[in-house]
Amino acid sequence: MNAIWIKRLGLAAAGLAVVGAFAYALREKPVLVDVATVTEGPMQVTIREEGVTRVREVYTISAPIAGHLARTHLEEGDPVKGGETVVASIEPLAPPLLDTRTEAELLAARDAAEVAVGIAEIDRKRAATALKLAEDELARASKLHGPGIISESALQKAQNEVTLLTEELAAAEETIKLRKAQLDSAAARLTQPNGDPDKAPSCCVRLTAPVDGVVLAMFAKSEQAVSSGTKIAEIGDPADLEATVDLLSSDAVPIAPGTPARITDWGGGETLKARVRRIEPAAFTKVSALGIEEQRVNAVLDIEDRDPRLGHGYRIFAEIVVWSSDRVAQVPIGALFRDGADWNVFAVDGDRLRQVKVGIGRMNDEMAQVTDGLAPGDVVVVHPGDTLAEGTLVARRDAQ
Repeated sequence: MNAIWIKRLGLAAAGLAVVGAFAYALREKPVLVDVATVTEGPMQVTIREEGVTRVREVYTISAPIAGHLARTHLEEGDPVKGGETVVASIEPLAPPLLDTRTEAELLAARDAAEVAVGIAEIDRKRAATALKLAEDELARASKLHGPGIISESALQKAQNEVTLLTEELAAAEETIKLRKAQLDSAAARLTQPNGDPDKAPSCCVRLTAPVDGVVLAMFAKSEQAVSSGTKIAEIGDPADLEATVDLLSSDAVPIAPGTPARITDWGGGETLKARVRRIEPAAFTKVSALGIEEQRVNAVLDIEDRDPRLGHGYRIFAEIVVWSSDRVAQVPIGALFRDGADWNVFAVDGDRLRQVKVGIGRMNDEMAQVTDGLAPGDVVVVHPGDTLAEGTLVARRDAQ
């Protein structure tokens, strides 16, 4: 009997083990999930856009007249002193080269001018001779008028003749001056470049730095001919920097002068404080990398933390604070999902999930403001998968 009962007990234990194994295999297995806790603390909403630094006051030096620019020895980054440092020197342009036809025409004009000078000198001699005869005639008339041999009118006629011929002689002398000036002009037009190697060029304009600062850019370094208005250099003070950031016009609407901002990713590692000084009133159209036309507007920022390594035209990223709160309930945005038009989360209640409809206010890149449905300390599932539902058995992944 004992052997039979032992055999029966062994079979019963084996059967129970098989049933237990089936029950264990068919049991509900918990789903591993990542979780986060609803917290309460400070929160900010920022707009992050790429921008560029620039010197606040840039002075462009341009050629005021057309001329020949002398080579400058200044380089970008060289310091300059306002009113003293010569940035550029402009000399008169050399005369143009003459082709055969033009040279022949100018030679003929010079010869004609020489002939005109000769004719004018002959006219002066004629006028001088006529004046001498008139003066002799006046002297004789004066002698004859005393005894009454000639009348008063005859004497006056002789006097008028002398006066008229005196003016004609003066006009002839002035005509000679005119013809000689025309001759000089015709000869000057025949001047070729470097015609007189012993004559040093005369500098007529020296352009000095308008303010103290450094050379930001040199547009014309080599010796060359320049026209009026040609840009030569830019001068500015790199210690007086600002930043300009182009924003979407819709993002720029809530931003006002005085809004705090941060300068990041400029190469120095530190975050620099800044503040919005101005939102420009006019927007412009810009095509995005995806080929979409966007209306953009420039925001000008004052950089409050100065760093000498940050210079003119450097690429930066600006984070402009559009909203902030010192104490607000918030949840990671990775925990949110849509159920129709409403935001929902999966809250962990013990080891089961509970789908909760939540009210969401402001959102930034990481967190969302919770206005209803959750309280600080509640645990929610982050990045919920499609397999999760109300009442699902879960286990925290970090607890495994």
